[in-house]
Parts: sequence; structure tokens; C-alpha cells
Amino acid sequence: RSEDGMNVLFIVVDDLRPVLGCYGDKLVKSPNIDQLASQSIVFSNAYAQQAVCAPSRVSFLTGRRPDTTRLYDFYSYWRVHAGNYSTMPQYFKENGYVTLSVGKVFHPGVSSNYSDDYPYSWSIPPFHPSTEKYENDKTCRGKDGKLYANLVCPVDVTEMPSGTLPDIQSTEEAIRLLNVMKTNKQKFFLAVGYHKPHIPLRYPQEFLKLYPLENITLAPDPWVPEKLPSVAYNPWMDIRQRDDVEALNVSFPYGPLPDDFQRQIRQSYYAAVSYLDMQVGLLLNALDDVGLSNSTIVVFTADHGWSLGEHGEWAKYSNFDVATRVPLMFYVPGMTTSSVSQGERVFPYLDPFSHILRLVPQGRSKKVVELVSLFSTLAELAGLQVPPACPETSFHVALCTEGPSIVRYFNASEEKVEEEKVVCDDTYRCFNEEPVAFSQYPRPADTPQWNSDKPKLKDIRIMGYSMRTNDYRYTVWVQFNPNNFSANFEDVHAGELYVVETDPNQDYNIYNNTSHGWLFKKILGFLKH
Repeated sequence: RSEDGMNVLFIVVDDLRPVLGCYGDKLVKSPNIDQLASQSIVFSNAYAQQAVCAPSRVSFLTGRRPDTTRLYDFYSYWRVHAGNYSTMPQYFKENGYVTLSVGKVFHPGVSSNYSDDYPYSWSIPPFHPSTEKYENDKTCRGKDGKLYANLVCPVDVTEMPSGTLPDIQSTEEAIRLLNVMKTNKQKFFLAVGYHKPHIPLRYPQEFLKLYPLENITLAPDPWVPEKLPSVAYNPWMDIRQRDDVEALNVSFPYGPLPDDFQRQIRQSYYAAVSYLDMQVGLLLNALDDVGLSNSTIVVFTADHGWSLGEHGEWAKYSNFDVATRVPLMFYVPGMTTSSVSQGERVFPYLDPFSHILRLVPQGRSKKVVELVSLFSTLAELAGLQVPPACPETSFHVALCTEGPSIVRYFNASEEKVEEEKVVCDDTYRCFNEEPVAFSQYPRPADTPQWNSDKPKLKDIRIMGYSMRTNDYRYTVWVQFNPNNFSANFEDVHAGELYVVETDPNQDYNIYNNTSHGWLFKKILGFLKH
């Protein structure tokens, strides 16, 4: 399987929660991603380490947690600021792969040294769509015919600058590179980062047809939960600054958006997901065209989720499942699917406008897993040596990972894995092998501020450490000192505890009326190593 070395196609999407047919969503039309899932192992409980772009991406691309990359905002480059850590693409590059980046893989800017970490991570300079720079311009036509910088932004693509959109350009470039790789016969690691459904919700207007407004409901829990600590709430400032939202004059921080506008946001988010599905479909279809579907591992995931009105919240910036949970699937030829005979298509393009098939995943794992495990998992799948587990402090260690490989969950039936209780070595600090996902989120204060969503490092005063097990979501908000990156667990500002079975949406915080010392010990044991 791995002797000749598999190629890797790594697809990462911006702000996509698992609203996909293969995750049981009844409304969304995502035939191409569902088709990928039908050939893949799908993880239904995968979580990001921080629900904001740059920290999450740096975390899974280095295989280190935010407390080790020391990136909680957008304004530092880990190699200088924390430690000169090797990245996943760098490791593949050092092992003979041509590594290529298209679109938004690293978060552009300081956090990737203004170069997407080139030349360390990539063989050639990363590609960014030329139209990316218009992303926040006034390109949305209002009812009055004028142009606005709106949140909800269906457009006529022919009227857009250069007559295209960034994700369309990224797909074209990725397909071009696949053709080059086929000709050169070189092993490749191609990362493709799509922008949508990140705001603004700008997509070709025909996708609205897939989602008549009368079919769109509000979130099941569009209210701010009564026992939600104020520190836990994110006031969705980035949305308030869009022209169409600003015009609504919603009160800060808890004022709800009007119901009809909530439906429009949800409708546009879904439309953007179907537009994204079309791009993924064209890309996978091209993998078939160049005859590489049988020798390429495909990974599909997102940097974090996005709230669609749950808990009276929008956007990411929180520790709730809606913000931290992501789709995660791996297609491994010959492992997740039987080998395909020459010329047979694995990923024929499916038009979201005509396909209503509901494909079920090839395999599904309910194990709780984290994106920080991507590095070691992909190394193992590609037949490379799996980087060692990081020691307790690893600032000086260039190559190690804080997330164990999850390949062991791929083909084992759930029952079988239950029996082999201790498969992990001590360095990964597993708790009698109940997998746990850790996420965290910084805040500047105990109550919602204008900078609560994205505090700069120097303004962070509280860190919310959150632990997701199969049964619970447990979060403690503790005092944090940004000067020496230390959290003080003696000084707990607030806590949250939700029972997944009885409260799947995490609306009823029982932290204050339940004993949870054992959970606190667990989170402490993990964070203090």
C-alpha cells in the first residue's frame, strides 16, 4: 500500500461545520463531498483546537496545540515566537514529496511569515487567487441596486472583478497542478484551501435556488442560554460590521437578529456550502481524469465550525461544538475502499442541482478525535515514519507531535477498539483510552467586549480550556497571564458542563449543581502534563 508512496490531496475548508449530507444533514445538497465520504472513513466527532483561523491552522499543520505554538491571535510566527517546529508539508517535502499550496492553507500574514511558510513547507511559492483581494469589497447588490459590503451576498459571477471568484480560481490552479504532476510523475502533497463558507457569504446566486427560504428554519436554540457564563459568549463583532447587519441596529452584545434575517444567513451559509461542494467535485473529478485516484490519499476537513444562531451566537470564537466540531474524512485507496480497476472512475462529478442521492460513508467512527492528530495520521497513511510524541516541554524540539495517529480507528469495529483499552503510550497522556478532544479560547474580560472574539495576545486575561468526551463538554475559564503564557487553575472565573446525551445542543449548563472534581482533575492532568 505505501511502498511506492501515496500522493496526498489535502482539502481544508474555511469555517465549515458538518452540515453535509454524509453527516446526516437533511437540508444541504453536498453530493460530491458525500461521494468522497462514501469511499472514506468519516469521523463524526472531530474537533479543532481553537475556533479561529490562524491558531487552528498553525496547530494542525505543526501538530502542536495552541499553548505550544503560543498563537491565539494572528500576530506572531511560531518559528520565531515559540520554537522552530517542522510542519506537516515540510516533513513530506523532506521525504521526497513535491509540496504545493493553493488558496488558504496557512492563514496568510504574520502568522505564516507573509509567505505561507515558504520555503520551509512548500516546494514552490504558494498560489493565491488574484481575486482574493476583493473579498471584503462592495460587491453585493442591494435591493436599491447599489453595491454593499454585505454578509449575505449572492452574486452574478460575470459581474465580479475578473468575472470569477477566489474558490473557482483555486480549483482551476489545483487542476492545472494535478496535470503537471501527472506529466512529471512526481510524488506530491497538494494542499487546497477553500475560502467558503467563510464570511462574506458570497457565492453564485443560482445556488439560492437549492434552498427556498420557506424551507429554512431557525437554530433549534436561538436564545442565549440562561446559565451561560458571560465570559463564554462571543458577540460576533465581525458580522455586526457588515453593511446589511449594521443597518439592523442590533443591540450589543445579546440583541438577537430579526428572525427573517437569521433565516437568510442560514440560507446563504447552505448555498455557500453547495457552491463549495461543486468546487470539491470538480477537483476530485480531475483527480480521476489524470488517473491518480488510485494512488492518492484524500483528506477533507475544516479549520473549525461556525455558529448559525445557536445560543444566540454567530460566527466561531467559542468552545461550543458548533464552533469546534469539523468534518473529517480520509480516502485511502485499497484501505478505505477496494482498489479500482484502471480507467474506472471513483469521483465522477455530481451536479448539486440534479443529484439528490444520499450516499452513506464507507466507514464511520464515533471516536472523539482532534485535528492536532492530522500530522501523525497522514505520515502513517503515507508510509512515512510517524514523528515521535512530544516530550512535556517541546519548545526546543523541531520534529514531534502532540496528537497521536488515529489510523488505529480506521478499520476496527467500534467494539474491538473498546477492548484494547491501552493502545497509547504514556507520552500522549491518554486517560484509560477514553479519547478526549481539547479546545481553548481566550477572552479579554469576564463580560463581552468589542474585542472578545479576537483579543490580541497582550489583552488576553482569561483562557477557556474545554474538554470534549463522548459524554460531556466540560469547560473552565481561568485566569491567564499573556506575558509568560501561564494559566492559573487556582483562579477559575467560570465553568460549563453539558451532558451530551440529554443536552446535545449544550443549552443547559449544570456546572454549578453537579460535582465535577474528577473532570477538573482530568483537564488539569492533561494541561499540566
